[in-house]
Amino acid sequence: MFSWSVAFMDANTRIALSLSVVVPVWREAAGIEESLQRLQPIRQAGHEVIVVDGGSPDNTADLARPLCDRLLVSEPGRAVQMNAGAAVARGDLILFLHSDTRLPPDALEQFSESQRLGRPWGRFDVRLSGRHTMFSVIAWFMNRRSRLTGVCTGDQGIFVRRDVFEALGGYRAMPLMEDVELSKRLKLVARPYCISSPVITDSRRWEQGGVWPTIVLMWRLRWRYWRGDSPETLAALWRRNVRHAKH
Repeated sequence: MFSWSVAFMDANTRIALSLSVVVPVWREAAGIEESLQRLQPIRQAGHEVIVVDGGSPDNTADLARPLCDRLLVSEPGRAVQMNAGAAVARGDLILFLHSDTRLPPDALEQFSESQRLGRPWGRFDVRLSGRHTMFSVIAWFMNRRSRLTGVCTGDQGIFVRRDVFEALGGYRAMPLMEDVELSKRLKLVARPYCISSPVITDSRRWEQGGVWPTIVLMWRLRWRYWRGDSPETLAALWRRNVRHAKH
């Protein structure tokens, strides 16, 4: 039986937390089962996991269905997929989690603490999974930049109260930078609650594209977005570089 009365104890009060985890996926058959297995303790604690497939041509959806509470199929695009998941979410708090990102063991306690403090949204620090010496440096700068600017990325596991997300109209339907755009609007409500326990994000894009070329590409995309280039133009640039890195 599905329960929404799960509560967590801290030193001061008892907090009831209802959580929905929304996982957008596309062509993730190779790793989706492992990713969702890691979320089973959250389901066992009484919370829900919603997977939104963007019409994958492989069997991602079939593999995900037994390991989540709801499996949706939508038009492709993370913003569209995450909005679709949020639209059916029953939790008071929604976590948007990339399938290649692993939560820390104390994630539920951290969510409970954020709600005890009345924080409407937040994110985790991030750590990259690979062993390259530069990965720890990259993660440090990502976390520091986010704490200074209040701007967050999807790799950091953005979570937000459902009423706040709905009041802001959710993610804008854009092919890239949807996480940056949303966090800028959320900043108008409050600065993010930053959790130091890190999520671990797969470093494959850095390994495939090369560490320095990927750093340059990401800063180039951010600079052009700040300058006013359209998300469609930036998405085309991203796809060209990803295809080049795989050859």
